[in-house]
Amino acid sequence: MKLLQIDFPYNGVMGREMAEAFDELAKSISKEKGLVFKIWTENPQTQEAGGIYVFEDLKSLEAYLQMHTKRLESSGVTGIRSKIFDINETLSAITKAPL
Repeated sequence: MKLLQIDFPYNGVMGREMAEAFDELAKSISKEKGLVFKIWTENPQTQEAGGIYVFEDLKSLEAYLQMHTKRLESSGVTGIRSKIFDINETLSAITKAPL
């Protein structure tokens, strides 16, 4: 499994308002090929948002990252940061990761 971390500057709604505003997007993301799960992240103090994603394989992750980056950029988002990691599933299981 592979982990994708994305964050970017964001000064829009957060919390419950974000959940309501992005409900349809969340439903769409849940259907992405190879996605195991996504954790939505937000920080009102630093005005950042993003997510932690777990994908079954690198090919699915890279396809999603390319598509999502284009989607964000088309909405005017700049300063997008992404990192890709391998997941140590053995250690993660010990520390209760939902894998």
